[in-house]
Amino acid sequence: MKKQAIMATLVLLASTVLGQTSLPTGTALKMKLETTLATFSNHAGDPFQARVTEAVVVDGKTVIPIGTTVQGRVTKTSEPRRVAGKPTIALFPETLVMPNGDRIMLNATLVDTSIRRGTDVNNEGQFKGDGHDGKDLTEIGLGTGGGMLIGGLAGGGKGLLIGGVMGAGATVTHWLSKHRSATLPAGTELVMELNRPMVMNPTSGQ
Repeated sequence: MKKQAIMATLVLLASTVLGQTSLPTGTALKMKLETTLATFSNHAGDPFQARVTEAVVVDGKTVIPIGTTVQGRVTKTSEPRRVAGKPTIALFPETLVMPNGDRIMLNATLVDTSIRRGTDVNNEGQFKGDGHDGKDLTEIGLGTGGGMLIGGLAGGGKGLLIGGVMGAGATVTHWLSKHRSATLPAGTELVMELNRPMVMNPTSGQ
């Protein structure tokens, strides 16, 4: 932490001397995804692109204008087969491409998206899709109960136990083999935060 504080101070001093603006760690970048990303079609290394939708302004000067391009790559996609697992998409933003063509290295983490229902972003910046929901678990329960009923009718008490085990086994096996997908459609709003200070040149206009 001490080393990071020293580096941040040096960046601030350098930017002041050069007449530049330093964006502090934690600065939010709001953007709209231009590439559809999905766990069933994307893999680590695939590129993505987004467009800044809200200008970053410091002391009345625009340093990251609307329309600035954010380029990066997917670092992870997964579709766990566990009932409690959640599909995951991890993004790594790499570059800001300014409207004038300047390219600036970007070090930021995804903190939020406009997709709400059943999804979240963990503290590592990974988008977590919807896991198995209540409907799925109800179906597992009905599968188990159905097995018990059929087994009971066929063989009495012992049949209840055997039927329940068979029903549960078949139903849970079905859900363990069923993938849950996560998708970030083009047009999804993303919020990323800087992981370290970034020196920018103010642009004309807002």
